[in-house]
Amino acid sequence: MNRLAHASSPYLLQHKDNPVHWWEWGTDALAEAKRLDRPILISIGYAACHWCHVMAHESFEDPDVAAVMNELYVNIKVDREERPDVDHVHMSALHLLGEQGGWPLTMFLTPDGEPFWGGTYFPKEPRFGRPGFVQVLREVSRLYHAEPERIRKNRDALKAHLSRGAETDGGVLGITDLDRMGLRLAELFDTEHGGLQGAPKFPNPTILEYLFRYARRAGDGDARRRFLLTMERMALGGIRDHLGGGFARYSVDERWLVPHFEKMLYDNAQLLELYALAYSEAGRALFKDTAEGIVTWLEREMVTSEGAFASSLDADSEGEEGRFYVWSLAEIREALGEEDAAFFAKVYDITEEGNFEGRNIPNRLITGEAPFAVEERLAGMREKLLQRRSARVRPGLDDKVLADWNGLMIASLARAAPLLGRWEWIGLAERAYGFVRKEMSRSGQLGHSWRGGSLIFPGFALDHAAMMRAALALNEVTSDDSYLRDAETWRDVLLTEFMIEGTGCLAMTARSADPLVVRPQPTHDDAVPNANGVFAEALVRLAQLTESQADHRRAGDVLAQLLGVARSSPLGHTSILNALDLHLRGLSILITGNEAEALHGAALRVPYPDRSVRLLRPGEALDENHPAKALASSSPEAQALVCAGMRCSLPVTSPEALSGRVGEMMAGVSPA
Repeated sequence: MNRLAHASSPYLLQHKDNPVHWWEWGTDALAEAKRLDRPILISIGYAACHWCHVMAHESFEDPDVAAVMNELYVNIKVDREERPDVDHVHMSALHLLGEQGGWPLTMFLTPDGEPFWGGTYFPKEPRFGRPGFVQVLREVSRLYHAEPERIRKNRDALKAHLSRGAETDGGVLGITDLDRMGLRLAELFDTEHGGLQGAPKFPNPTILEYLFRYARRAGDGDARRRFLLTMERMALGGIRDHLGGGFARYSVDERWLVPHFEKMLYDNAQLLELYALAYSEAGRALFKDTAEGIVTWLEREMVTSEGAFASSLDADSEGEEGRFYVWSLAEIREALGEEDAAFFAKVYDITEEGNFEGRNIPNRLITGEAPFAVEERLAGMREKLLQRRSARVRPGLDDKVLADWNGLMIASLARAAPLLGRWEWIGLAERAYGFVRKEMSRSGQLGHSWRGGSLIFPGFALDHAAMMRAALALNEVTSDDSYLRDAETWRDVLLTEFMIEGTGCLAMTARSADPLVVRPQPTHDDAVPNANGVFAEALVRLAQLTESQADHRRAGDVLAQLLGVARSSPLGHTSILNALDLHLRGLSILITGNEAEALHGAALRVPYPDRSVRLLRPGEALDENHPAKALASSSPEAQALVCAGMRCSLPVTSPEALSGRVGEMMAGVSPA
């Protein structure tokens, strides 16, 4: 029988009526496989995944295919967003088999849960030189029973490789190394379209942040232009939803025109803060509008009734990818009238023949930005088309709340708000934070996924690292030290539950979690930054806020362990390198005295990669070893002190003077 009817995951619930006898991942399913002496088929996907839907319609909804699956296997369905640990182990196994990764992920396991073979999407019928799914099912089952030694050989080889820790060269890194890597990275960027060269094109937010940091640190004009070009072309391209705001997962072409239409919370969280940085750097209305569009989309479509943020919007509607987002010229005319439609079509590349498979993806790659009066006219047209689009069949919403993705968005809102003057975003961030802290926490330890009162617990390393960083971001903008205490709590959980002695890296799963075939310890960034990089940045920022010697020592120790990993593969570990940049050159801005709001706001408008900000409340004491301890109490009037390491400037008392002092110290001028 199918056991998914009571699952909390919207993805699993999509499969609750399949004729396949699905199990959820867990000890019961493994026990059943042992009892029957059958291999396990594990199918991993997520709600917004187009090819997951294709394989479901072709095979999992087919009674004949399901009968073969039920006869030969114990079948387990997994939501990769709900169980990223299970996904990581089996995706790693697939890569070791020499296969390119992707979803749906289809793996075959022993009854002990050990992978021995697999693939991604299997067509129902043989085509393109690939066997049909039923053929695969029968052959793998035959091999399992008839050639157990072959199965054991594959299993043992995969398990041995999966058990290896992260490779490290044991070296150290400094500013010169970061600049050398930044120069090489800049050369990998497409000088015509932005982004890394080739197709498909992903935003790669941690890599973009590294490029931004390098350009500012080294004064490299070419790197700065390539960063801004990437931000511009994404904002003008079809990967951005020009009507509703927000970004799709990636572009299938090199121009950012044709998106893979699913919208993920984590992409938009990371892009929001990058567009705020781009605006602070270049002052272009395009960047501000793009950032504000992300939050408009977030508030309209992704905020749950509890105030947290939902996970994703599907790529498909009415069984067709992108149907919700594309237009014909006739529809545009019907909605806007002939004159406005002609104007809109010219700006947004809408034609009779279409710019994508006979339909049109609105984009401005050809026309670019326009004068303010033109943009005002277009805004009214976009609103009309958005209203018309809202009457279409909507893509499915995956409304589960993930602690790590919420943490990314909370931090992003808190960081972007001062740079864009949108202080109301902080309330949006605080409400989501309050939900995660209250509903997804037990005795200080976080769960991972919440939906309808059901919590996946314990959570993963990234849940705690991302929420630690979110707490610090909110502490900086609100000066509420309860956020600081939460950050310290989650720091301690990471050190006790997740840190692996000997390697200095975080495991993905807690010590108290149900064991997998191996305990995964990934360090590389994927679509989201790796927990190790997020944790390292949070430790550095915490140390800059408290100036505690213990905090500085801990941040330095963790970074020292991680740098050997990052050196071996810099492009895959830019979140760690970004943390190192903050550690080596980040400023600590301390605001003290009465009526210090203007100075606090000016400090927060310094881009977050360059600084940490602490507003000292009346009666609050600094750490005994804080380099600004004596100066901080020198006057009851509002003042700012800017510290680089253990050296602090003399106080400044105006936002203009603060801006000048920060500029001097970022340029390496000794504090005065």
